[in-house]
Amino acid sequence: MPSRKSRKKMAVPNDSSVSEFILMGLTDHPELQLPLFVLFLLNYTATVMGNLSLMNLICLNSNLHTPMYFFIFNLSCIDFCYSFVFTPKMLMSFVLEKNTISFTGCMTQLFFFCFFVNSECYVLTAMAYDRYVAICKPLLYKSVMSPKICCLLMCAVYLMGFVSAVVHTGFMIQINFCASNIINHYMCDIFPLLQLSCTSTYINELVSSAVVGTIIILSSLIILNSYAMILSNIIRMSSAKGWSKAMGTCGSHIITVGLFYGSRLLAYIKPSSAEAADEGKFFSVFYTLVVPVLNPLIYSLRNKDVKLAVKKTMKRMTG
Repeated sequence: MPSRKSRKKMAVPNDSSVSEFILMGLTDHPELQLPLFVLFLLNYTATVMGNLSLMNLICLNSNLHTPMYFFIFNLSCIDFCYSFVFTPKMLMSFVLEKNTISFTGCMTQLFFFCFFVNSECYVLTAMAYDRYVAICKPLLYKSVMSPKICCLLMCAVYLMGFVSAVVHTGFMIQINFCASNIINHYMCDIFPLLQLSCTSTYINELVSSAVVGTIIILSSLIILNSYAMILSNIIRMSSAKGWSKAMGTCGSHIITVGLFYGSRLLAYIKPSSAEAADEGKFFSVFYTLVVPVLNPLIYSLRNKDVKLAVKKTMKRMTG
């Protein structure tokens, strides 16, 4: 029969489980640390200011109080919020010798990262449906895309983002991290964390692949179907002006979807080597840092309504 001391020892959780992680960051080349710090600090500032400005512009101008700009507002809000999830920690990795994050902090970062990035997928999907209704069913647009329906769509977007984040984080918490505490990434992402497990990650990989796959397949099918219907409608248009207007309406969204989905798919191809892992980090940078700073520019520079709203706002401020 085990002694009281040994029973006490048996009751204690595995001592090899890590309580904190070390984030390796984007690169381990010392000569690149300062230039990258300055570059990503400027990127972070531009992301925050650009998205905040676009949100304020939409709120302050009544001509932008339409379903399309309601979704753009939410897209900017998501980009604005999720830049705070990992960018400050990433910037710290360039100036600190050892950039650590607690287990709780890591899981919290993973949750909010999954929540915002999956919500962005669904917002882009809702925007594709909005464009389909606007171009293919213009007479029914106001009734189909009423404020109530738009709000319900956004509630569904955030709910699905929340559920997927809970699933990812819930399964990740069950893992016993004891092989290493060094994450080969600048943030707590799914596959870099799974590489640190000292137990089987088969279930986690299966669940992660199923959730990510479902999101991408579902979103892609709705977006592709929406644009197939739009293209069919545009082809039937006899007016060159109507063609130009339809393409102008959809152009910004097509660019955003292409950048976001393209870089995300490349980043989530499971790395099998150190070089592939570095490539994964590069593509992660693209959809987590480059796309959020480009979105306000894409929807501002290519949009006459936004340009007009900017002029009106500037006149108000100077007048």
